[in-house]
Amino acid sequence: MSDTAPTERNRLDEEESPYLRQHADNPVNWQPWDDQALAAARERDVPIFLSIGYAACHWCHVMEEESFADEDIAAFLNENFVPIKVDREERPDLDSVYMSICQQVTGGGGWPLSAWLTPEGKPFYVGTYFPPEEKRGQPGFGDLLRRLADSWADPEQRADMETRAQQWTDAIESDLEATPADPGDPADDIVQTAATIAHRGADRQHGGWGSGGPKFPQNGRLHALLRAAADSESPRDSKRARGAGNDPRDGGDDDYLAVVEETLDVMADRGLYDHVGGGFHRYATDSKWAVPHFEKMLYDNAEIPRAFLAGYQAIGSERYAAVVRETFEFVQRELQHPEGGFYSTLDAESAPHSESRSDSEQSSGGSPRDDPHGETDEGLFYVWTPEQVREAVDDETDADIFCDYYGVTERGNFEGATVLAVRKPVSALAEEYDRGEDAITEILERALNQAFAAREDRPRPARDEKVLAGWNGLMIRALAEGAIVLDDAYADVAADALEFVREHLWDAESGRLSRRYKDGDVAIDGYLEDYAFLGRGALTLFEATGDVDHLAFAMDIGKAITEAFWDDERDTLFFTPSGGESLVARPQELTDQSTPSSTGVAVDLLLSLSHFSDDDRFEDVAERVVRTHADRVSSNPLQHASLTLATDTYEQGALELTLVGERGTYPEEWTETLSERYLPRRLVAHRPADADRLEDWLDALELDEAPPIWAGREAKDGRPTAYVCRNFACSPPAHDLGEALAWGEE
Repeated sequence: MSDTAPTERNRLDEEESPYLRQHADNPVNWQPWDDQALAAARERDVPIFLSIGYAACHWCHVMEEESFADEDIAAFLNENFVPIKVDREERPDLDSVYMSICQQVTGGGGWPLSAWLTPEGKPFYVGTYFPPEEKRGQPGFGDLLRRLADSWADPEQRADMETRAQQWTDAIESDLEATPADPGDPADDIVQTAATIAHRGADRQHGGWGSGGPKFPQNGRLHALLRAAADSESPRDSKRARGAGNDPRDGGDDDYLAVVEETLDVMADRGLYDHVGGGFHRYATDSKWAVPHFEKMLYDNAEIPRAFLAGYQAIGSERYAAVVRETFEFVQRELQHPEGGFYSTLDAESAPHSESRSDSEQSSGGSPRDDPHGETDEGLFYVWTPEQVREAVDDETDADIFCDYYGVTERGNFEGATVLAVRKPVSALAEEYDRGEDAITEILERALNQAFAAREDRPRPARDEKVLAGWNGLMIRALAEGAIVLDDAYADVAADALEFVREHLWDAESGRLSRRYKDGDVAIDGYLEDYAFLGRGALTLFEATGDVDHLAFAMDIGKAITEAFWDDERDTLFFTPSGGESLVARPQELTDQSTPSSTGVAVDLLLSLSHFSDDDRFEDVAERVVRTHADRVSSNPLQHASLTLATDTYEQGALELTLVGERGTYPEEWTETLSERYLPRRLVAHRPADADRLEDWLDALELDEAPPIWAGREAKDGRPTAYVCRNFACSPPAHDLGEALAWGEE
């Protein structure tokens, strides 16, 4: 079979990615990114058309329907290009490389990402969505294809295109691979600087950041504000009422918390949150957080609850705890694999793109509203009209109260229907309907349950059922944190997910991690985010449970990070493993995007693991990464939020809580303290009191002797004992954890 044979047909039916399989019936002869497709481009001497998207991407679906399903466009594309489809969730390395040049050249980015490459993979034209015909200054997709094909066929124009491709490749390398010649020292009080900038840039009218839409969750900024507030307050109960006395122009602990509270409140009360079924949508399309982009991503429903958990500890709002519980319930109900792992996404649209759902999950219910355009069903599952509320809610008055509370009107705010958001306080409804506030709350709960039951009959959003190691790591960490703060039952859910990933994606013999599991198929070498996110999740699960096996696994992950991603000459961690596929550039991931910076999370993980290590390897790598990127982080701490937080931990040191005893025998006061107190840079280091059990733990960790965080820290008077340490200074042994923490605050 010749090298050109693969491009004579659409090969995506051989792929497991739900996104790729959505395009398997296109007349475009789509290829996966593999050696066969790349070799065919070189042999045919034609450009590559690279289209990168993901299953829940609305505009990816639109471009498919408008252009990729068009027979004439497909025929031209097949003849003059090698068309390659990539799932960005499976191949974030490719997405990073070509998104870099898209952002540099166009000033923006997004999905679908459209890039035209030389047969060697060097880009010469980039964009995102292209309409079928010229519109608002954008070329029509078919016309653009013809122009690029004609230019490639002309020797003089092709030479110009290849020159541009090399220049753009150099720009990608400069953006993604560059490290400074000389390391620097981190700026003093980096988290205070980050919090000051975040405070000054906050939208104090509508919450969050940015004066217009879209508005994305900015979890790293919230964590920076919470840390800065905790650092600047005098020792006192962190669950406190905010008071006056700080200049809002300069921030200060109370006003930092005000920004956090304003942001969490609008994220919980408005359209970003699914009030009926729990969980968060991807982002808000407007400045007031009223209308979301309706896709639901696993990583958002891990990272946003972590911010709410921290906010709950620092501010004390029970609403935040309820949002976390409801979100975890949604994740378990809608995104959990039967064996414990977690699926990736729910689509923004319903029914038509249903490749990723099983037949048993297809709903026979009718559309909840007519689509005025006849083209899209985006958000159908989530929005309401007054008539639909009255059909769902048994009692007429209950339905009226539901509509008043959530702002459901005949006009609506999204294509004739309403995205639910809290529009009236319960107190106002109680006065208006002459009911007690408790009665109104009961009515709303009853009506919500009925609305949820009615919504189950609607066509459901498609689900992308691939299980990604890194995203599961984020969810494991969130659940483990939930176990510490809210309910230790979440630790069991997290442990099941970790066991799933270890069983299916971790090769203990080689110490290597694969990225993706789908219906028994395992593929793709893990990236830094897979290792860092999963390792951090395992470590937090150890903090929640005291199970040394989770700590041992986190240590294995840490070793793999330093072996596969560390570059000793350039003093940095790369996103792709050494010896992996050679692309036009080897990316680093230093900034936070839709997920935290993998470099920042890796540094945080290594700093934490260094407390349990018998050598300086973890700490040395973490320190060198911090110093390598110190100037970059200092110049823009918010863009590098995760690295900023890791740098802050490096500067300030972890708050070590060594708890000696058996996890099930800890005093109730310890559990309450860990649940209620916001403790930035907290590291819970459980330690068995029994000497033989400690030896077993050391064996599990392959240590010859107890690390400093455990050494010499015995149980006092045979009772569970706490030690609080920071920067090599420790409290006296105490049976009261609050007492030990008070020593650390003096």
